[in-house]
Amino acid sequence: MTVPNESNDQVPSRNRTRFPGISSRAYEHPADRSALVALRKLSGFDTVFKALSGLLPERSLRLLFLSDSVRVSEQQFPHLNTMLRDACYILDLEKVPPMYVNQDPQPNAMCIGLDEPIIVVTTGLVELLDEEEMRAVVGHEVGHALSGHAVYRTILLFLTNLALRVAWIPLGNMAVMAIVTALREWFRKSELSADRAGLLVGQDLQASMRGLMKLAGGNHLHEMNVDEFLKQAEEYESGGDLRDSVLKILNVLPRSHPFTTVRAAELKKWAGSRDHQRIMDGHYPRREDDKDTSVYESFKESANHYADHVKSSKDPLMGLINDIAAGAGDIGGKLRDKFTGSGSGSERS
Repeated sequence: MTVPNESNDQVPSRNRTRFPGISSRAYEHPADRSALVALRKLSGFDTVFKALSGLLPERSLRLLFLSDSVRVSEQQFPHLNTMLRDACYILDLEKVPPMYVNQDPQPNAMCIGLDEPIIVVTTGLVELLDEEEMRAVVGHEVGHALSGHAVYRTILLFLTNLALRVAWIPLGNMAVMAIVTALREWFRKSELSADRAGLLVGQDLQASMRGLMKLAGGNHLHEMNVDEFLKQAEEYESGGDLRDSVLKILNVLPRSHPFTTVRAAELKKWAGSRDHQRIMDGHYPRREDDKDTSVYESFKESANHYADHVKSSKDPLMGLINDIAAGAGDIGGKLRDKFTGSGSGSERS
């Protein structure tokens, strides 16, 4: 077992399972994991990003938060400081990242930075969540730090700003936005990974669910119900016809996060999985083995995940893809029915 150093020697405020030496691969979504494994294996990857760091506003961001936000410590927001140290202790992250509270009524949190990650939470989030809900959020951000997501989040922020600056250059803007779109798709999956990390830290599924509901509906828990909230996710996935499937894709493209109901449904599903139970039982990948991880196996696992998702999805578009892959006949009729939301073509007069 890894012994925590003197800068991170505080045990959790209640008895929680700790995961010594845990690799972020243990909780990463398959699509997130395959991308990260591939990036980490690229020769010269670190050198490229260190060179790129000179172009990124990381130093400016650090100075901005230092000068215009409140740094969490034993003297400032001590309850958040305790949560942060607890999260790092549970996930065995040796160096506790700096954490800042920023005045902003919009509930939000992020983990950014190239050389060293920093965590920022807004006052809107701190005021919205109770202690256990906030603990899951802090664990979520520490999960980002352990996975190395902060590097790519910083690049995404930089490229998004760059796209705005070169919007007047048609081809230049298209090239940058193509990269931004791909990064956003990856980052949405990384958010699902970090939600899992938040659950491993808080070890309270109901608190995680409540936090996500509050992000969607505000501080009105007495007016909300977890089961009904999860039904919304099921209705969102399965409802409508092919036109709705296309609209879902268009709606999610500009977002860096998945929709809140989808996050809740994904987390609940993972919480009940064998993978989660094995982690809680102490059977999980170790950081010391990360260097031996196979890119091929990671991509294969990601591909299998998407294949299973297509097969089990109730979304009309995924159903059509599954029919095509299975070699179903009358694809034209099925396409027509998916677009119109009608029954099978054989039922038509």
